[in-house]
This record gives sequence, structure tokens and C-alpha cells, in this order.
Amino acid sequence: MALVEVNGLRLSVEATGDGFPLLLLHGFTGSAATWQPFRGAWPDFRMIAVDLIGHGASDAPADESRYTMARCVADLVALLDAHGIDRAAVLGYSMGGRVALQFALAAPERVAALVLESASPGIDDAAERAARVAADRALADDIGRDGIEAFVGRWEKLPLWSTQARLPEVARAALRAQRLRNSTTGLANSLRGMGAGAQAPVSVRLRELRMPVLLVAGAEDAKYREIARSMQERIAGARVEIVEGAGHAVHLERPAAFAPLVKEFLTSCLQQSRQQPAPSARR
Repeated sequence: MALVEVNGLRLSVEATGDGFPLLLLHGFTGSAATWQPFRGAWPDFRMIAVDLIGHGASDAPADESRYTMARCVADLVALLDAHGIDRAAVLGYSMGGRVALQFALAAPERVAALVLESASPGIDDAAERAARVAADRALADDIGRDGIEAFVGRWEKLPLWSTQARLPEVARAALRAQRLRNSTTGLANSLRGMGAGAQAPVSVRLRELRMPVLLVAGAEDAKYREIARSMQERIAGARVEIVEGAGHAVHLERPAAFAPLVKEFLTSCLQQSRQQPAPSARR
């Protein structure tokens, strides 16, 4: 792992392998460690896994305004610049999927292919969005008051993670240990600044995407399964893969299905990405 300074923020980054760049973005409470099991799964790609702001070993500023989606995207653009990368494939899970989608819309010329796992374009309904903001801010306050261990204990009991009860004990213990390595300030401010309610919804902009897009969801995650299908209707040429026997965290619950699915998609995009010139819509 290396600390890379971008826009006054230190991001912890792990770059492994050779080949076409693949930027990997974890979910809320996650870290770059999310992608370690896939190091040998995508040998044609240079895997660049980053701890997003407030997570893992990256900086966790006290100023919640530093955690907006726009600033997170700007940090990732600067991170690619720091690595001398013009274009990359981008894979994002859950919160990281929302970040990846915003990145692709803000800087399409930098994204050769996009994989969104259990991700959403945000909340369209204003009342629902306001309710989510209130809930996330209340949860953020709880994290600051009760500490990381109490929060993780409650977080793991959410229905969203019920399918993970089937995981081996060693896998669940490793996931818990990784979550506990986060800071209270980082997680709380991440909720306040980058929660699903805090971000501007981008459903109406999905038609702007021109790069190849793969949408992945677990068959046992009804909400995100339907979100994936709804997004497919708005993204020209998008492909949806619903993975049986998986809930929200497909990569964790069904890695043997997830790894080849991503490999096949990215490999099929690789030659096209190399042959075609980058889009000219640099912003």
C-alpha cells in the first residue's frame, strides 16, 4: 500500500499487476482489501484498489464538506493523473458503485468500461431522499457517540447482510476485522457527505453513458436486482448479470461466479478500448 496525495488528501492505494488499468472502488465500511482475493483473477489488468476518503488507511478529515461526491470524483481523476493513466476500466461496489457512476458521468473520457455491482443512481423521489439524509445523519451521529465497535455490531445485523450468514466463519471474521479498522470520523462523514440521499440522483443522465457497462446484482437482493434492470433500460447497450445464490455483496458471497463474469466482460472491452480513440467530451 502507498499513500498518494491528491488535492491535499492522502489516499491509500494498492497497485498490482500489469496491463490495462482497472480502478477498484469498495463499498461503505470497506477498503482496498475488498479486492485482494481477485489479484490473480484478472491477469490482463493493472489493478488499482483505493481506500476511499474516510476509509481504511486514507485520510479521514473532520470537515464533512470534504466528502462530497464531486470532490471524491475529482480526487479519483487526480489519482489517475498521479499514476499517469489517461483511461481506465472502473469497477465499483455499492457506495463505490455510486462513486464509479458519478465518475463516469463527470469524466467519461477517462472511463473505458464500467462495472457496477449492487449500485444505484441515487434516490429520485425528493421526500424519500430527504428521509434518507435524515436517517444517515442520525446514524452518523450514533457512530460518533457510540464508537466503531458498537456501530459495526449494529451494521452487521441489517437485513441487507442476511445472506452473508452462509459465509464461513473465517470469512465473516475477516470482514468484521476490516470494518473495525475504519475510523468513526471517516465513516460518519462519509454518510453525511456521500450517502445515497446526500448525492444528487443521476437517473436522468444515464443515457449519456457511452462506454460499455456491466450491471451486476445478486438474485437474493431484490431491491438492487430491480435497480440494475431499471438502469439497463436507460443505458444503451448495458448488460445485466443476476448472480444466483448471492445477496448484496456478490463479490464476497459468490466470488467463483463474480471473478470470471468480470474478466469476460472486461476482456471483451479491452481490444475495443485500445483501438478506439478516447471520447472528446473532456470536461
